[in-house]
Amino acid sequence: MPASIWYPTLILTGLLGLPVLTLALGLSRNSAIANLVKRQTAIISRFSHSVGITVAWLVVVMVLIQFTVVVMRYVFGVNSIALQESVLYAHGIMFMLASAYTLLIDGHVRVDIFHAKLSPRGAAWIDLLGTVFFLVPLMLLILNSSWNYVEMSWRIHEGSRESSGIQAVYLLKTVIMIFAGMMLLQGIALAGKASLILAEGDDGEEAP
Repeated sequence: MPASIWYPTLILTGLLGLPVLTLALGLSRNSAIANLVKRQTAIISRFSHSVGITVAWLVVVMVLIQFTVVVMRYVFGVNSIALQESVLYAHGIMFMLASAYTLLIDGHVRVDIFHAKLSPRGAAWIDLLGTVFFLVPLMLLILNSSWNYVEMSWRIHEGSRESSGIQAVYLLKTVIMIFAGMMLLQGIALAGKASLILAEGDDGEEAP
């Protein structure tokens, strides 16, 4: 992984260390580190929420563009490659950038069948361990494996195979890395909330 990726990765790892430290030391909710975890969790969650609500409007954009494409083609006999590709761009951007928001509201499909039946502490253990051992390594793997893929696209300013298409494929591919970074951040917020629950055995405070 290039140094330009290692540096932010180390920062993210440090942020993840705060929730784990809170749990390991058994700190109270009023300790300095616990308060820092609360603020960190709230800031990340607000960011994910804002991005998720914003990109959700792309659903409306996709519907309008697709409607326009159909009318142009079947009513006026006009075809637009750029408009067709813009639907794909909007679709990809919406789902990739809304993933962190979906994690925030616990909207992703869970593969375990016990989480809903567990106590708050039990659910917090699953969230914390799942973040540390599954979510974080997977997102780091995506960042590492996609770096050369995205860099090469930027190097040649990759565009559409169609001359009349959108010549910004390199920007669309960059969304892969933004997705991984945002999921890492929201994973840190999830771990922070879980560590606060486990540190004192209560339900914690709902992050904004």
